[in-house]
Amino acid sequence: MASLLDQLKKMTVVVADTGDINSINRVKPRDATTNPSLITAAAQQEEYAEIVRGALERARREVGPGALKQDIVKLAVELLAVDFGLRILQIVPGRVSTEVDARLSHDTAATVAKARMLIGLYEAAGAKRDRVLIKIASTWEGIRAAEQLEKEGIRCNLTLLFGLHQAVACAEAGVTLISPFVGRILDWHVKATGREEWGPGEDPGVVSVTRIYDYFKKFGYRTEVMGASFRNVQEIVDLAGCDLLTISPKLLHELGAFGGELERKLDPEASKRAAIERIPMDESVFRRMHAQDKMASDKLQEGIDGFSKALLALEKLLLEKLEGASANAARDLFKLFDLDGDGFITREEWAGASAVFDALDVNGDGCVTPEEMGAGLGAAFRLAR
Repeated sequence: MASLLDQLKKMTVVVADTGDINSINRVKPRDATTNPSLITAAAQQEEYAEIVRGALERARREVGPGALKQDIVKLAVELLAVDFGLRILQIVPGRVSTEVDARLSHDTAATVAKARMLIGLYEAAGAKRDRVLIKIASTWEGIRAAEQLEKEGIRCNLTLLFGLHQAVACAEAGVTLISPFVGRILDWHVKATGREEWGPGEDPGVVSVTRIYDYFKKFGYRTEVMGASFRNVQEIVDLAGCDLLTISPKLLHELGAFGGELERKLDPEASKRAAIERIPMDESVFRRMHAQDKMASDKLQEGIDGFSKALLALEKLLLEKLEGASANAARDLFKLFDLDGDGFITREEWAGASAVFDALDVNGDGCVTPEEMGAGLGAAFRLAR
């Protein structure tokens, strides 16, 4: 019998949630998505040292003599993200998602400008814009930026999405794709309720994505639903049939190793028959629903903070390489994420890419120690493949 992964690929587009080119080459997904913490991890591996050096040298030339090192590093971050994206596009037949600076999440104009810059870099390198998705946080301002970009033919992937109100606003804006975060929704409910065990179909993240999928299919929205940030294989199994699922290399490996029959759980025809009321969406409705949804409010801000911290760590890594110093991004990341200073990083404190946290958490106790971090993000990233 075919593996769960092979069966899943027949009903759902499988996307690799990684910046590691070798991992993508092995699992051969249709699409791939990256973020700053994944790129930071990959950038520390010796096999990608040439890409990092190239980005820094090009940034130095383009910024010009006498420029501030910080300006060189900021441009190098963009060049590095696009360079990884271009190499990924040589492997996958579909699209790659590249993220806008999370620190711009509440600034519509700045998000639009950054997205145009990223697309410009891709197109200058010969990539077609329809193969690139610009990742933007699902704030009201981010959704408005995506609406404008979509009208310009720049396709968007709205990330850090936790509530139905965010999803509806994205669909109304004509966004190409949304990435509701299954595992992070579960994390919040586990912490809020103390409940550790959830039966098939009961996982709050699975329930949320199912509700969004049904709503979109019921009312005929073209926006694709891509479940993201999974904690276990069961969550993936429970969302079989979703438009897309972006999965870490670790869970892709598990799916490839498991057999048994995979039942399709999400089906557009069944969704069309569901009794669902339409939600009239505007800014006031969005902000009211967001304020009432503590989980979505908490996790959106936490996610923005987490991606921002990962970007700061990447900038620090590149600055040290630019200065020829001995980089210690592991040390810097630990300080950034150990919010309470207790010497451990929990999953809630991490708030970055789940694949990287799982790889760093070698003993699987839900906490990353200085020793585990000290092994290096590059080594941890290899474990996540």
